[in-house]
Amino acid sequence: MTDNFYKPMTAEDKLRYNTLNKENVDFLMERYNRVNRLVIADMIRRSAYHYPDKAAVVFGDKTLTYAQLEEAANRTANALADLGVKKYDRVAILAHNTIHHVLTWLGCCKIGAVYLAINYLLKGKDVTYCIDHSESKVFIVEDALYPLVEDVLDDMKTVDTFIWSDDFAGQGPPSDRFKDFESWYSAYPATEPDVILRIEDPCQMTYTSGTESLPKGVIISNQALIAQYMGAIIDGRYDTNDINVNALPIYHCAARDVFLNPVFWVGGTNVLMAPDLGEVLATIDKYRATMFFAPPTVWIGLLRHPDFDKYDLSCLTKCYYGASIMPVEVLKEILERFPDAGVYNYYGQTELAPYHTVLKAEDALGKLGSAGMAGLNMESRLEDEFGETITELGAPGEICGKGPHAMIMYFKEPEKTEDAMKGGWFHSGDIGVLDEDRYISVVDRKKDMIKTGGENVSTREVEEVVYLDKRVEEVAVIGVEHAKWVEAVTAVVVPRAGETIAEDEIMDLCKEHLAPFKTPKRVIIVDALPKTPTGKILKRDMRQQYKDIFKGA
Repeated sequence: MTDNFYKPMTAEDKLRYNTLNKENVDFLMERYNRVNRLVIADMIRRSAYHYPDKAAVVFGDKTLTYAQLEEAANRTANALADLGVKKYDRVAILAHNTIHHVLTWLGCCKIGAVYLAINYLLKGKDVTYCIDHSESKVFIVEDALYPLVEDVLDDMKTVDTFIWSDDFAGQGPPSDRFKDFESWYSAYPATEPDVILRIEDPCQMTYTSGTESLPKGVIISNQALIAQYMGAIIDGRYDTNDINVNALPIYHCAARDVFLNPVFWVGGTNVLMAPDLGEVLATIDKYRATMFFAPPTVWIGLLRHPDFDKYDLSCLTKCYYGASIMPVEVLKEILERFPDAGVYNYYGQTELAPYHTVLKAEDALGKLGSAGMAGLNMESRLEDEFGETITELGAPGEICGKGPHAMIMYFKEPEKTEDAMKGGWFHSGDIGVLDEDRYISVVDRKKDMIKTGGENVSTREVEEVVYLDKRVEEVAVIGVEHAKWVEAVTAVVVPRAGETIAEDEIMDLCKEHLAPFKTPKRVIIVDALPKTPTGKILKRDMRQQYKDIFKGA
């Protein structure tokens, strides 16, 4: 290191070493930032120090070692900086799980920019809203997803630069308005950018799903993510030898921040792929993956896949689920089909970076259906409608959390931020109950609870009963407007392949196990349920689809 690495100190600077106050601490933290900072920007460099020649990321026929990934991330960061991207500026990307996507994320971190991954379930004006509301300066568009935005690019008034990624389909840019990602970033030096970065700096923005209102832009800091990575590594028992298959979209915080990035942090290997069920099975076998995460709907699809027994999946030592409630009968089947693997449940929200609680492998069987306890760096409690703590066993209340995982804010939404953070806790909007060990079971989303004839019905309770019929592939229970009951309990059922189920059979099963007011007023048999790319069932779409079925009843 050269002697002139630091600027010469003035006499006033030297006096700062004699007094501890905020101004002096800020001066010292900035002066020695490259020595003592803890930020995501340094994650890959540190893993490259320990494992320079180890495969960090695999995508198709491309593999980058940690040393190569660090160089590529630095080139991307320098390329973004040369476009005029400054600290806290937003950089948006619409892409599948590709190396270009990973480089965009890491490049943003290295210059203090805020990365925004766009949900590719959106299209047109919905994407434009996210771009304009976030005031993104750069928008990176993947070839395979270009049709989603080709008609609205002119409406994105804040974007200065459009960049084209051909990393998925190998297609060239449609016009000269786009820079080509590969030739653009590779022209820049692999030296690390010289930027002051602090752990409290924002580095990520994610838009939550909009239901009755527009989506909210969640701003997440380095602190939140690093605390969350540490918790995931300890609670989920990740290690350097892990090989993680990333099939769920990394635009989603669960796949990206509970798995992809913590695996980078410990020096494991990430395999990127598209969410094709048959390919997931083949990829786990091919790379001898040790860990895999999916929401319940994807696990159901894998278990029912005709090629399930064709592959050797004994390499999996850790199976993870989350993002929505796992039916107990399906969880039992996972435990049976993977007897040598630990099964873990993560529960959380985007606003908590995202995991909040974890049910560890040793409790998977004894605590079937539970979301566990707060993770390593978090605390949990249940609140009643007056904001008071609920301690009574089995009494429902809103699940609240506090700890370093929590978001900075909803962008441009002071009132909604204040409401979510009221009383010193983040309020999830989920309803849960406590057991004797203070483990939390998620009962329902507040918005999914059915209010029928003056009584509250948990959709999960009804779904668990329907799953007792082994011919059922999937079920979603919703409340549908009804003149008499206000909302009528309605079960939408997908039979397993080759099975036939009569509506009356499901009704009779529910009558046997449920109180009359919880029993569905209608059972609908369908071929498939509507879902997001991450496998979440779109109950709001179903409520709209079936809103008229009780008209005249």
